[in-house]
Amino acid sequence: MDISLIGVPIMYGCDRDGAQHGPNKLRDKGILNAIKKHKNTVYDLGNIYIPEIPASEKYTHHKKIKYLKPIVDMNNSLAQLVYSALCSKNFPLVIGGDHSLGIGSISGASRFHDNLAVIWIDAHGDINTYETSPSSNAHGMPLSAALGKGEPSLINVYYDGAKVKPQNVYIIGARDLDKGEIQLAQELSLNLYTMDHVRRIGIDNTIEQVLNKIKSSNVDGIHLSFDIDVLDKSLVPGTGTPVDNGFNVDDIKGILKKLLATNLVKSMDLVELNPLLDINDTTSDLCIDLVDWIFKVMP
Repeated sequence: MDISLIGVPIMYGCDRDGAQHGPNKLRDKGILNAIKKHKNTVYDLGNIYIPEIPASEKYTHHKKIKYLKPIVDMNNSLAQLVYSALCSKNFPLVIGGDHSLGIGSISGASRFHDNLAVIWIDAHGDINTYETSPSSNAHGMPLSAALGKGEPSLINVYYDGAKVKPQNVYIIGARDLDKGEIQLAQELSLNLYTMDHVRRIGIDNTIEQVLNKIKSSNVDGIHLSFDIDVLDKSLVPGTGTPVDNGFNVDDIKGILKKLLATNLVKSMDLVELNPLLDINDTTSDLCIDLVDWIFKVMP
């Protein structure tokens, strides 16, 4: 398989120093070798350019979304790279950086596929808008923007309008949802599998439900967006918004293996590594272990 590795060194979406170092940290820890060892060819496309914006200007372009313009610009650039990779029959692996990059990767994948599904594995829903967000941080808004809700410049990244149908969105592992997110999930009837739900019916049953819905929906591609904070906070000290009661490593590896076995996952994000918060590279090493696993089990 040919892999396009795309780095997005951004922290403006989380407004916390450190996430911008994630892509280069993963390179330093050997992400290229972790992919190549499974007989893949990797094209490292480098990092998307992110301008330096002083904190005093974070609300220059929107009163309720921090750093809006550089986030929109980054996502437009990312969307084009993802789309081009898919057109070249490559697998785009986007490494962050914070989860504000999700709208760009989804937009590129959505332009390529006729009927895209998005699987969002995350402790958070990331379906806030500027009207509902308690923090004004854009990393909590990418999935709502992809659904056509929120700030127009985020909704219209790469091309105008929503990028994915609500019935094709699957959120797995959420356990820190804001009131507005819960309301939007209900309004759109999103496939929301909170940790409480997963624990109640079991991981295997949860993923079976997801896969059955996907199989019956004529989806021609899945974008898998993976936030490392879906893991229990004891396992990922190097992330900005850790939450307890998360998955363990074996849980996640099992979930990834079943999703990848569909042969429908055509693009992926790996986000929210913050090396400045990490302890003895615990989190970055875990990220490399997961990447190694992903390409080991990928059909």
